[in-house]
Amino acid sequence: MTESSTNKLLNGDACHRTSNGRKSSKNGFVKNHCSLQLPQNYSRPREKNQNGTHNSSLYKKPFLESFEETPLLVAVFTYMSYGILTIFGYFRDFLRNWNIEKCNMAQEREEQKDFVPLYQDFENFYNRNLYIRIRDTWNIPVCCPPGATMDLGERLTFDYNWTFKYTGKVMKGIINIGSYNYLGFAENTGACNIADVATTQKYGVGVSSTRCEMGNLDIHGELETLVARFLGVESAMTFGMGFATNSMNIPALTGKGCLILSDELNHASLVLGARLSGSTIRVFKHNNMQSLEKLLRDAIVHGQPRTHRPWKKILILVEGIYSMEGSIVRLPEVIALKKRYKAYLYLDEAHSIGALGPNGRGVVDYFGLDPKDVDIMMGTFTKSFNGAGGYIGGKKELIDYLRCHSHSALYATSMSPPVAQQIITAMRIIMGEDGTTQGAHRLRQLSENTAYFRRKLNDMGFIIYGNKDSPVVPMMLYMPAKIGAFGREMLKEISA
Repeated sequence: MTESSTNKLLNGDACHRTSNGRKSSKNGFVKNHCSLQLPQNYSRPREKNQNGTHNSSLYKKPFLESFEETPLLVAVFTYMSYGILTIFGYFRDFLRNWNIEKCNMAQEREEQKDFVPLYQDFENFYNRNLYIRIRDTWNIPVCCPPGATMDLGERLTFDYNWTFKYTGKVMKGIINIGSYNYLGFAENTGACNIADVATTQKYGVGVSSTRCEMGNLDIHGELETLVARFLGVESAMTFGMGFATNSMNIPALTGKGCLILSDELNHASLVLGARLSGSTIRVFKHNNMQSLEKLLRDAIVHGQPRTHRPWKKILILVEGIYSMEGSIVRLPEVIALKKRYKAYLYLDEAHSIGALGPNGRGVVDYFGLDPKDVDIMMGTFTKSFNGAGGYIGGKKELIDYLRCHSHSALYATSMSPPVAQQIITAMRIIMGEDGTTQGAHRLRQLSENTAYFRRKLNDMGFIIYGNKDSPVVPMMLYMPAKIGAFGREMLKEISA
């Protein structure tokens, strides 16, 4: 089947040379995804369009993302670096095997060799020979609330990062650029802290039961009502763990005879949930609407394998903001395809809720779309709200079904009351229901910080990925030696 001119425009990719002063070779281009002009009659073939045939843009503002390709020289040196480290890793393993060099990694004793191995040598190769070299830049103990600045515990190593000794000193005022505290609610002062303390005194810190038994408190119902109103959906349900919100609810929504179309860069929780469902899984290229439409078209035309029966259900899995790439889902186009092929849409807004849109209501708010166009709206409270757990929002029938069939709801312990109160207070501040403009100020500050940070990194010559409005800013270092050196130099510069 040949592609129409409309389908060829779905990706809207254009390549432009870099503009930050770096010399670009044949692979030194930036891929920009720009706003598209698509006809309003983007509907199922042979269906009568009730809205007319006049042109209308799917995007209300330019949609710009950049993924600069790695310069050839940098790519060559990166592969060489990992190759050299791997060769020396095998050489050092040879020395350890002959007891010439001491190995401090966990390993089986000689009398356990006949049993099933607890530690696979090859699986630990990276930790043993690569990660250990830069381990000192990770897992540094934080000695205060992880706000805009942090206090870190000083530690030293005398055996090349195998073990650490804490000096008792604290490095104060370290700038925090590594957490998902988008709106700055990770603090031990202010309205959230006052409300959390009062809730702890009233309910305690836990309920020790599931929602369907003895763990259903009035504060949980208050939270779910507020979440539904915040999202603009009929109903919502909350869960105590964000990862389980995906991994335990997707199996309740799809099963054998269903098809899941998953973005290739989806989070591990989405991937696990899709696998546990028993559904057929097909992966489309990241944010590539041509790839998604091809899979949808093939699913409609050919049906299930061998029997060719129609799929019971087709579910599209996407994220709002992709946490490793900093890109934003092209939601208007996904919704257009979803409507055209009568599929269902599952949107994971773990990183976009509270961080995108003029009202902080996520990627749907960012694009100015109707929340009803998304069948399952999922998100977590661990980022912008500085809480824990996740939610699913949608039609009342959907939520009522999940209350009876979701393993995360039936078997998991209820959300801690102080955590629920933290989310309620933060959400009301974002919505402006606290009587102040603090929420609007935090959203505006996040947007300004994002634009400033990206602009300055570009001016300094760094290669960064993602959408211009994404608060997730991946900065590429490539070579493994740079990772440790970069972290150590930043810590030295800030603490000096």
